[in-house]
Amino acid sequence: MDGKGRSIDNICIERFWRTIKYEEIYLNDYKSISELRYSINNYIVKYNSRRLHSAIGNKTPNEVYHEAIKNVNNQELHLVA
Repeated sequence: MDGKGRSIDNICIERFWRTIKYEEIYLNDYKSISELRYSINNYIVKYNSRRLHSAIGNKTPNEVYHEAIKNVNNQELHLVA
C-alpha cells in the first residue's frame, strides 16, 4: 500500500472486513479460535449466497459471479463458432 492511489485497489476487501467486524465479530463473544473461525465462515457463506447487496442490483455476489461466468462462456462459444 505504498504510493498514491494504492488504497483504492483494496477498497472492496477493506469494506468487506469492516462489515464483517461490525456485523459479526464485535457483536459476539467467542470462547475459542475455532468458534471464531466457524462464525466467520458462516458469515462469509451468508454474505456471498444469501445477503442481497444494493450496489449490485439487489443480487447476491454469487449470482453476479455466476452470471458473469456464463456471459464469458457464451462469448467464447461465439468466438469459436
